[in-house]
Amino acid sequence: LTTTPQCLIQFVPSKTQTKKNPPVSSSFRVGHSKYDCLQMSFFYIFQEVKVDFEAHSLSENDFNGIKKLLQQVFLKANINTSELTDILIQQNHVGSVIRQAEVPEDSDDEDADEGTQCVEQIKEAMLSQCEKNCKENVYEQLNRILSDTSKPVGLVLSERFINVPPQIALPMHKQLQEEIAEAQRTNKPSGKCHYYLLISRTSGGTQAKEQLMFANAEEEFFHEVAALTFNYSVQEESDSFLGGRWSFDDAPMKPFRTVILIPADKIPQIMDKLKEYLSI
Repeated sequence: LTTTPQCLIQFVPSKTQTKKNPPVSSSFRVGHSKYDCLQMSFFYIFQEVKVDFEAHSLSENDFNGIKKLLQQVFLKANINTSELTDILIQQNHVGSVIRQAEVPEDSDDEDADEGTQCVEQIKEAMLSQCEKNCKENVYEQLNRILSDTSKPVGLVLSERFINVPPQIALPMHKQLQEEIAEAQRTNKPSGKCHYYLLISRTSGGTQAKEQLMFANAEEEFFHEVAALTFNYSVQEESDSFLGGRWSFDDAPMKPFRTVILIPADKIPQIMDKLKEYLSI
């Protein structure tokens, strides 16, 4: 993260109920393009309700939903999520939101201003957590990368509510890569990133060697090819993701945030994995 907020986003807010069956194939639109995606099936006690979703560029109508999704990532961290939400909406040539079909939208196409406070807050928070939880050489590596203005770092925000399945991530990531390619062609800041940074919601046991569980399952593929990664606990910040235990015999689950730094040239490898495991 440099002083230029290279925020690459693909939020997936939706209104959901508990589902009992897997989703069935359907489609959605991004701009004038059509992608295979999902039609969600939600079940009440005696009735099945199907809801169609559409992908849109970010607009002012999405402010509250985006801010809520940012808050489930950053919790009580000293980060101005309102300001960050405004940046994401301004930089709407990269990233999409999923909404229930037939919701009107407004959009502009601007790059976010440079030197924004919330971007510096994210950088400071990540460096602070790295310093607390990692060896000195890892901290120095992260600090060097985030401070190198010649090789910008893009912040990728990919959030959805818990009932939305991982299959929806594939068309969203495809669209994001197409938008990044277009940003490169038109020489916009979002197309100049050498690294991408993800902050994943995860959980695990109290033992360091225990495997992490990812709230967004597809982010494990990013984790596998990371140039740098570390975890920090958010247990004291009232995060509800997979907290507690499944039974009294199980070890307690602790909520974490897993920071993942990926070189840009690893993205094609990740996309191949997403296509292999998430195609429907």
